[in-house]
Amino acid sequence: MQKESSGDWYTARLRVRYQESDQMGVVYHANYLNWFEIGRTEMIRQMGYTYRKMEEQGLLLPVTGLDVKYHKPARYDDEIIIFTRIAAFSGLRLSYEYDIRRMAEAPDVPLDAGERVWSHNESLPGERLVTGSTQHVWVNTDWKPVRLDKTAPELYSVLAKVWLSGKE
Repeated sequence: MQKESSGDWYTARLRVRYQESDQMGVVYHANYLNWFEIGRTEMIRQMGYTYRKMEEQGLLLPVTGLDVKYHKPARYDDEIIIFTRIAAFSGLRLSYEYDIRRMAEAPDVPLDAGERVWSHNESLPGERLVTGSTQHVWVNTDWKPVRLDKTAPELYSVLAKVWLSGKE
C-alpha cells in the first residue's frame, strides 16, 4: 500500500547560470527538470545516503511520471532554492514534490533558508517560480521492479523516517 502525504522540505540552493537561459535571460523550461534532479539528489545526500551508494547496491530509481507547473520565469543570475520532499512512499514506488523559489529581493527569506530542512507546516520563503512532482519505481540493474524494504532495508528505514517526519 502506498502512503500519501507530504514530509518536510529539503533544500538545494543554486544561482541561475548564463547557459541555462536564453537571449532574454529567461531560463529554458527543460532546465527545471534538471533542477528537480538536483533537489532529489541533494535531499538523499542530506538524509545521509547517496545515489552512488544506491547504485552500488544494484538499485536504480527511474522517473516514471512527471508533472510541472510554471508560475513565473527564473532569470539569469537569480538565486533560487529547490525545495524537495517526499510526496508518496512505498516499498515499490517513491514520489517527490518540488517547489522552486527565487530568493533574490525577497524580504521574507531567512539567512539559513537554503541550509536547513523546512517543516511540512512552515511557509516557504521566496517567490514561487515552478512547482512539480516526479514519480519513480525501484528497479534492479536488469530493470526489474524490486521491493526496497527487502532489497535495501537500511535505505527503506531512512526514507520511512523522513516520510514520517511530516506526520508528527
